[in-house]
Amino acid sequence: MHQSTEARADHGHDPCVRVRGAREHNLRGVDVDIPRDALTVFTGVSGSGKSSLAFGTLYAEAQRRYFESVAPYARRLIHQIGAPKVDSVTGLPPAVSLEQRRSSPGSRSSVGTVTLLSNSLRMLFSRAGTYPPGAGRLDSDAFSPNTAAGACPSCHGLGRIHRTSEELLVPDPGLSIREGAIAAWPGAWQGKNLRDILETLGHDVDRPWRELPATDREWILFTEEQPVVTVHPVRDADRIQRPYQGTYMSAHRYVMRTFSDSRSATLRARAETFLADSPCPVCEGRRLRPEALAVTFGGRTIAELAALALTDLDAVLASAPLDGEAARVLADDLRARIGPVTELGLGYLSLDRTAPTLSAGELQRLRLATQLRSGLFGVVYVLDEPSAGLHPADTEALLGVLDRLKEAGNTVFVVEHHLDVVRHADWLVDVGPLAGERGGRVLHSGPPADLAGVAESATARHLFAAREPAGGSAGPVREVRRPTGEVLLSGVDRHNLRDVDARFPLGVFTAVTGVSGSGKSTLVGQALAREVGERIAAGPGFPVRRLVEVDQKPIGRTPRSNLATYTGLFDVVRKLFTQSPQARARGWKAGRFSFNVAGGRCETCQGEGFVSVELLFLPSTYAPCPDCGGARYNAETLEVRYEGLDIAEVLALTVESAARFFAEVPAAARSLRALEEIGLGYLRLGQPATELSGGEAQRIKLATELQRLRRDHTLYLLDEPTTGLHPADVRVLLRQLHGLVDAGHSVVVVEHDMDVVAGADWVIDLGPGGGTEGGRIVAAGTPREVAAAGRGRTSAYLARALDGIAVAEGTASA
Repeated sequence: MHQSTEARADHGHDPCVRVRGAREHNLRGVDVDIPRDALTVFTGVSGSGKSSLAFGTLYAEAQRRYFESVAPYARRLIHQIGAPKVDSVTGLPPAVSLEQRRSSPGSRSSVGTVTLLSNSLRMLFSRAGTYPPGAGRLDSDAFSPNTAAGACPSCHGLGRIHRTSEELLVPDPGLSIREGAIAAWPGAWQGKNLRDILETLGHDVDRPWRELPATDREWILFTEEQPVVTVHPVRDADRIQRPYQGTYMSAHRYVMRTFSDSRSATLRARAETFLADSPCPVCEGRRLRPEALAVTFGGRTIAELAALALTDLDAVLASAPLDGEAARVLADDLRARIGPVTELGLGYLSLDRTAPTLSAGELQRLRLATQLRSGLFGVVYVLDEPSAGLHPADTEALLGVLDRLKEAGNTVFVVEHHLDVVRHADWLVDVGPLAGERGGRVLHSGPPADLAGVAESATARHLFAAREPAGGSAGPVREVRRPTGEVLLSGVDRHNLRDVDARFPLGVFTAVTGVSGSGKSTLVGQALAREVGERIAAGPGFPVRRLVEVDQKPIGRTPRSNLATYTGLFDVVRKLFTQSPQARARGWKAGRFSFNVAGGRCETCQGEGFVSVELLFLPSTYAPCPDCGGARYNAETLEVRYEGLDIAEVLALTVESAARFFAEVPAAARSLRALEEIGLGYLRLGQPATELSGGEAQRIKLATELQRLRRDHTLYLLDEPTTGLHPADVRVLLRQLHGLVDAGHSVVVVEHDMDVVAGADWVIDLGPGGGTEGGRIVAAGTPREVAAAGRGRTSAYLARALDGIAVAEGTASA
């Protein structure tokens, strides 16, 4: 883009954001000018560097400047968090990041809290609710389950309680205590200690549990007493065991304390198996105190309104009698806030839907809808694949929302793969040409149409070429495969699915489609998975012998978990280091090269490579460790080298580089080859799980499964596997998935990409809408049959994709 000095003077400010010398991650000294007050889309294959430019450079620089403008305390944090590697950025306004956060929100976070709609609804009940005769007016906090004033005292506002029972704590009453009847007790020494204390207290630990007196069983399992006794343990022949003071803890107390206080996810998960989760008997799952639930609006409690789909809540507010100015103003404000959420295709959500049950795409669109009401102007919005998880019908509404942000006087930067969003852009920045070390260059910065002349661009090949079938090859559409069997689901009745019958053919590639909230994940991830799992467990006779569910949940929730640890590759690497002459001379074992245990790790950051920086007024963030600089190990450990590299340098290798480095190590080469073949060659071995997208996490899981591919007929279930993938990467992934089917397995994908659906053997379309308007199968059959049926919101888009393939075939044959 060429801008004259005169043009800048006319506008009174630089009309461009100008980046010079960006070197973040794999960017190679990038210089680029991007217009302000426009919709700019950053494209490129996965790992090309587009996010490094949009988020790692532009947003990070805006954040750094914000810190510089505030209190000295905040300015100190800049040195901890670090500045982006860039020579200069000029013309950059304040920025708002709407990234798909990798961390999971807490269970108390909900649609209502994320969008701030709960605040408006509570205010409506406080100021305009109908109170019982004689009741005093309540403050809005009294209608929140997250405050002491509003939370039900029994369940502390969670709506559910966890209880133990004798049946859960003692699953086999035929065993004695010595034989392990109390399964909930810890193992090893601690469990033996509790048993010895009981014996000292006079209880019979050798009688079958069911033969013990009921009063004894009750006390052993549920007492809150913690008696201290002197235990004289039985002496082993080979060692002396001295008497000690032992404190008794009941099985119930141990389970509850472990579940609520333990920092070990494994121990908490074990404790949860001895708990029954049920609605709170006091508030009946409504989470609030009785006095708050006695207030109504339009004849309904706040819990009843919060449980409605947003489209239904809007209808209630529109028809409710409004007494007084306060009621009218508050109801109108609430409806105005609901509008952008339903516009983005999320009207099926309810305010009380917990945030952990939402996809990353749903969470980001909720925050985007909230920004529409903020009234900000003159800022840069940086969005991370806002089309993720969107049906093509909802993408059109998304484009309208992005346009409105721009028209309000803002600059919109979007990292995106969806070609409809790319075509809609005012300006296109294409990064590439490939991933990792072979990417990091700006191939094009200008109007989208001008990208057609850039031969190196993978985006150009998909943006302007006639469509090719998405069946894993560039040839003509292959014949629809014949099923080798089927799984029939009948009367499925959960969430919004109501008495649904579904047929899933085996030995083929099946795509399940429908708008957001139509019931796709419920049908596949819950109903089908459960049915198949039960049939496999029942034994021989069922054709499927293994079930593999590949979802987008993180492979870990902290920087401790990474690509190498998840795939098992790290075990191989650590063994190689222990075999080096230096490690042998020092007598070091594999544990020395783990950053999760004391010894070889850096103790300042406990081997995480990062320290958490508390920002007081902003969410905490991670900063490189001041001692090891992110290496995770102490200096002594880093002295040991394998083939010239220390352990931290090996973890810094990309999968592609590591494949060459470990070419002669079969155990490592197999794992790395699987990752490369699925398009993840650009990831670093030590890349923390917190930096991986949901789509990357899913492909890592799939690659881990593919490297141990077995011959038994396996059913693979994948939830939107193409999320976050450039069209070029989609083809790489599909080659793998169709290869699984050709090898005799079955694949079922929940999918929105119509090119993928067009290349399937069987399609099940759910709808017609989301939430209460969905949950039905509107069409099922081959892609052409579903497209021709003309029912539901998918058929027209599927027909368009099939027509595009037909055009491509005609062009090829001509």
